[in-house]
Amino acid sequence: MPDDFEVGMRVTQDFWNEHKDFVVAYAKRWGKPILVEMWSEQFFYFIQKYEWNFVDGNDKAAALTTDQIDTENAERFGITFTAEDGKKRHPLILHLSPSGAVERVIYALLEKAAAAMKAGKPPMLPVWLSPTQVRIVPVAEDDLEFARSLLPHFTGIRADLDDSSDSLGKKIRNAEKEWVPYIVVVGKKEAGGGTLNVRVRETKEQTEMTVDALRKRILSETKGRPFRPLAEPVHVSERPIFRG
Repeated sequence: MPDDFEVGMRVTQDFWNEHKDFVVAYAKRWGKPILVEMWSEQFFYFIQKYEWNFVDGNDKAAALTTDQIDTENAERFGITFTAEDGKKRHPLILHLSPSGAVERVIYALLEKAAAAMKAGKPPMLPVWLSPTQVRIVPVAEDDLEFARSLLPHFTGIRADLDDSSDSLGKKIRNAEKEWVPYIVVVGKKEAGGGTLNVRVRETKEQTEMTVDALRKRILSETKGRPFRPLAEPVHVSERPIFRG
């Protein structure tokens, strides 16, 4: 996690004097240097805030995760609680954005993909976020029946089937252009054996795996992550085609 972000923290002089140990402990837990900006007085409604900044290819930082300790708005908006002594008091308000705006998160993911390309690696989204996680590609039309029979094995995984009339090469290129992390090419050999030919985008390798092994691998990579089913028809031939 720290490899993807740089932490910036803003504090007032009074907050630093009273809670220096908190700032130091935060930096130690983060595991690498953080930038601390100190104000001689409180200019805004908060006395401390931190940001997790993603630094893009142009060395520009964009804040994603952020949290602020607000000491003013509770009184401004009449927010109170009853303390142990029975008196009404104004609470601190925490302004927390755990992930940042969706568009900033997507921007950071695409910037990471661009960095991967510069390093000679294939660009891709995390497997759990990929719109299609497995694309099944039959070698020929008479391999379609076996290809369709594989789909039920990928329950809980976004798997689709390229049943279009395109050539095998074009089907594979289309899947690669869509950044599909796992492309399964099936023909007579796979139909008659117990393994599948799998193209792994992250490593650029082709390997043979059983259906169960591939399913377990993907579920392991997406464990604990949100899941939604395919947003488009399972069969590629049934999807709309947009032409520029």
